[in-house]
Amino acid sequence: MKIGFIGLGRMGFNIVLNLHDKKIPVVAYNRSPEPVRRIKKHGVEVAFSIKELVGKLPKRKIIWLMVTAGKPVDAVIDELTPYLNANDIVIDGGNSFYKDSIRRYKKLKNKKINFIDVGTSGGLKGARYGACLTIGGNKKTFKKIEWLCRAVSAKNGYAYVGISGAGHFVKMVHNGIEYALLQAYGDGYELLFKGPYKNLDLRKISETWLNGSVIRSWLVELAIDAFKKDQRLSKIEGIISGGETGQWAVKTAKEHKVPFESVKLALKLRKQSRKKPSFSGKVVAALRNEFGGHAVVKGG
Repeated sequence: MKIGFIGLGRMGFNIVLNLHDKKIPVVAYNRSPEPVRRIKKHGVEVAFSIKELVGKLPKRKIIWLMVTAGKPVDAVIDELTPYLNANDIVIDGGNSFYKDSIRRYKKLKNKKINFIDVGTSGGLKGARYGACLTIGGNKKTFKKIEWLCRAVSAKNGYAYVGISGAGHFVKMVHNGIEYALLQAYGDGYELLFKGPYKNLDLRKISETWLNGSVIRSWLVELAIDAFKKDQRLSKIEGIISGGETGQWAVKTAKEHKVPFESVKLALKLRKQSRKKPSFSGKVVAALRNEFGGHAVVKGG
């Protein structure tokens, strides 16, 4: 079945290529035309407006959104809704706040349009070759798009986790954990860098940790890649961008009386990095760049 795809940022572009590799017909659209032109060069069918996109889809429509959280999602849904029919399916695969997803589900349900929220993890490599998906919404609707979730995800890499908002709630918690893990690695590497043993080979240490260590992980693999490029991370500043999903997670934890102290600290240090960069910040920024293509502040 041909699907519509709106949003060709870093993640969206790679998901479309993933689907294209699997011979799943896609019509892709992005608000700015340049990514549309680039994806077209890969043989993907494209549209240069939402109206054109919808016109190229079958009567029963599935449209996957991968746009910036907040007002941009609402704006796309508002523009899209007049072209949709009862039982069509809108999927939000971005990093939306779960309460916004519940609101959007209810709003579209009143128009007899189905809404599914999908937390998407795995960074750019995951988007391209197999992501991790947590899916929320009506279970019957999920069953109708399970084939699509299976296609986008890694092997055993998707799960229906509950009613509306659950998919994005789980992804929010995932991102909170990610904040704390990144900070722990950042702090550890900073102590190695500044400790009593000078000029430790951080790449070699990371490669050793990757084999049998309790703290081996994909993040350590990414650290190896980062240290291969620049052993001392001297070309970037220790400034960490982002923070929105972490703020949501901390706020939600407070509502439910969960201490969440490690995530609170990681979020606090992330904010502080913008005024007081550190080697720990360099590590976190480098790792975020490796898995998600997140921008780093150049230094030297």
